[in-house]
Amino acid sequence: MTNPKIQAVAFDMDGLMFNSEDVYFETGARLLGLFGCEYTQELSAQIMGCPPQAAFEKMIEWHSLDITWQEMQKKSNEIFLSIMPEFLQPMPGLMMLLDFLEEKKIPHAICTSSCLELVSRMLPLHGLDTRFDFIITSENVVHGKPAPDIYLMAAERFGVPPKAMMVLEDSHNGCVSGAAAGAFVAAVPGEHSRNHDFSMANIRLDALNDSRIFEILMSEN
Repeated sequence: MTNPKIQAVAFDMDGLMFNSEDVYFETGARLLGLFGCEYTQELSAQIMGCPPQAAFEKMIEWHSLDITWQEMQKKSNEIFLSIMPEFLQPMPGLMMLLDFLEEKKIPHAICTSSCLELVSRMLPLHGLDTRFDFIITSENVVHGKPAPDIYLMAAERFGVPPKAMMVLEDSHNGCVSGAAAGAFVAAVPGEHSRNHDFSMANIRLDALNDSRIFEILMSEN
């Protein structure tokens, strides 16, 4: 299959750019521990890649908790931010890929289901707050992943057709979102998503420094 000409790259953030799924799992365990409940891999897989409201509503429904999703989000953000500096690290290959995109002048942005409060605290930890053309968060779209809205918005802001945009995702929900938008979807599974269904992705990669990413970008740009 001939790859399309890629003119822009959209990054998911959690689990793709950072090991934040590890941090979220620890956060989920501590959060549900407050209610005497367990945060399991099964529940984690259900909510990975979802926007905050959908994720916390699923968590509440899963354990029949008497609390609003907004209250859950507030508690979760407090826990996440308290442990983030100790645990958060960039994923292998991220810096190399960003250097390449900047050298080749290929526009790139972040499209994340996380809220701006967390994004604005995560990116500066590793000097990434100035390395993207723009950032779209869950607050910027009505329908979060797996709906295509966030990637359709990204393509519009890049000024390219969706098929000319590479979407880098680590979760099933994220890949469904990119595919529904008509983008070229590259799945980069992490430790928490290796068993997800990535059948809708155009290609499955081992890491952000997988040589196939650069081959696709170099062959067309």
